[in-house]
Amino acid sequence: MARSGVRKEVPTAEGTTSLATRAEEAADTADGHARPGGGRNDGGRSGGDRSGARRGTARRPRRRRVLRWSATVLSVVILGTAGAGYLYYQHLNDNLQTGRRSSGDSKAEKPQPNAAGQTPLNILLIGSDSRNTARNLELGGSRSSVGSKPLADVQMLVHLSADRESASVVSVPRDTRVDIPACTDPETGETYPATNRIINESLARGGAGCTLAAWENLTGVYIDHWMMIDFAGVVSMADAVGGVEVCVRQNVWDRPLPGVPGGSGLKLEAGRSTVQGKQALQWLRTRHAFFSDVGRATAQHMYMNSMIRTLKQQNAFTDTGRLMNLAETATRALKVSEEIGTVNQLYDLAMQLRTVPTNRITMTTMPTDTDPQNANHLVPAGADAEQIWSMVRDDVAFDKNGKPSAERPGSADEGGRKASGDPAADDAEIGVLVRNATGSAAAGAVGGRASTLATALVEKGFTQAAADTTGGPSTERTVVRYPSAELEGDARRVAEALGIPSGWVRKSTDVTGVTLVVGDDWRSGTTYPRQSAPRAGDVPESAGALNGSDRGSCMDVYAPYRW
Repeated sequence: MARSGVRKEVPTAEGTTSLATRAEEAADTADGHARPGGGRNDGGRSGGDRSGARRGTARRPRRRRVLRWSATVLSVVILGTAGAGYLYYQHLNDNLQTGRRSSGDSKAEKPQPNAAGQTPLNILLIGSDSRNTARNLELGGSRSSVGSKPLADVQMLVHLSADRESASVVSVPRDTRVDIPACTDPETGETYPATNRIINESLARGGAGCTLAAWENLTGVYIDHWMMIDFAGVVSMADAVGGVEVCVRQNVWDRPLPGVPGGSGLKLEAGRSTVQGKQALQWLRTRHAFFSDVGRATAQHMYMNSMIRTLKQQNAFTDTGRLMNLAETATRALKVSEEIGTVNQLYDLAMQLRTVPTNRITMTTMPTDTDPQNANHLVPAGADAEQIWSMVRDDVAFDKNGKPSAERPGSADEGGRKASGDPAADDAEIGVLVRNATGSAAAGAVGGRASTLATALVEKGFTQAAADTTGGPSTERTVVRYPSAELEGDARRVAEALGIPSGWVRKSTDVTGVTLVVGDDWRSGTTYPRQSAPRAGDVPESAGALNGSDRGSCMDVYAPYRW
């Protein structure tokens, strides 16, 4: 009866799970004897011939018995009474703050499963500069910012491949000018029109859901979830991990200089150092001493890679005590999109990320150019930026040992074809509206594109094609949209006629008929430019790729900030 009490089940989002079972599995895994399927690991003595037990050949090691007993006792301590496990689970859930996944106008669609039924997972990490608590104000920034809406100073997309064998991370510098879509703040109901501003302002125009929508419009990538953390959260997480190793090639002191205010306060001697608490926050916020926002992103990647290696070395995912401490800290530090707003769902995410070896994790920064409108800002660097996003969309590993996942229905293919349950009408019967959406942040609009391509379609037999003269927001990527299933075949026929890959035929509720939206990737000609499929490891040099197993990376320090 006592054992039955120990196995009290704890409610989760997907049913129930036995905390005692999880603790015992953790103990067995830590001992190097994982039990396949969670089954009893008793050396074959749970049925059939038990002679092996008598001979002693399958005898359980004493250490295993001790670990198993310890796990059971730990479960008793955690559960205490029949309801204590539930109360602790509720306590962790109550720590979490949640928000709407998207609060902006976005056209990105979920990718279709590959042949094995798997889909990639995309998570947007946001670092807020909020100073609206005493602790956050103490840790950085000016009192004049108190009461202001926070900005998203750190933004990274974590892409976990469909097969869960590799992970790619892409940062976008905070001062990158992009098209931010129309957003509605879910907390206040305030609406914000579409604009072309630096991306860190998106957080103040509708919360993390607006930042997610801006990313989806920039990249064409469907983003499943977001997670946000502020200054105080970074410090508490750094303390919970117990320190992360970083490296600088010269002594660094990121401080105010004549004519250059600000600075994180980071002060380290050349070589390797372990940072935690406030010093970890200083490392992550250092900008001027690392030359720019791009340099800061590289330093953040170094920190994240080192933290992942540290957690793996600590067996943080199998050591129950460590896991509970991290869970307590993380649930207090993070705000997450509501669909992952329980401890169980966060745990499942962590377990998926845990399976990726460090040498299959690649950190990058979206390639950028100087903004022609403002020398202090950046814009996406055309082909190099598109190469990065194409690899994420097509689920191609960033590391050189990766390989494209099995082709998913709807992914780009050589002929631009995809089977559709809706047969296309005759070309002459298909109505097509052509919209000129060139002119995104990186370049000006190309005049006459809608008319040019409408004429080309008419010449190909699509006699009902016409240019849209009403205009609309610009976009990086050309896409053919259709409003309902009965027009899918027509949309695919238009794409085929122009050489547009089938992956860019999308259902959309904001069009009333087949609509060709001509983006910045097609600024001339009447046949869509043929693009070779990206291969594993084809990351542009300008993305500054850093592999998770690289322990030799070290930051250069801008000369004025050396001491």
